[in-house]
Amino acid sequence: MTVTLKDFYADWCGPCKTQDPILEEIEDDWGGGFEVEKVNVDEAQDVANEYQVRSLPTLVIENDDGIVERFVGVTQREDIEDALESAGA
Repeated sequence: MTVTLKDFYADWCGPCKTQDPILEEIEDDWGGGFEVEKVNVDEAQDVANEYQVRSLPTLVIENDDGIVERFVGVTQREDIEDALESAGA
């Protein structure tokens, strides 16, 4: 099962900068149990539209079956980890 965390962000987004260290910690601790895709909405508007991203940061956790969870705004580590577990990471 492939689990992906899509991180929709923009360079001008302050809350996105708050979210980054949380994601980096999870990545380090989980040792590659999932993939992280950073999506700059200014450069990849088509992807942002496909996922109906309206606010930043938006995190989308998906697996082979589709989207498992989506978070809008700065999201705490525990919530992200719970969603990753639900997705099978």
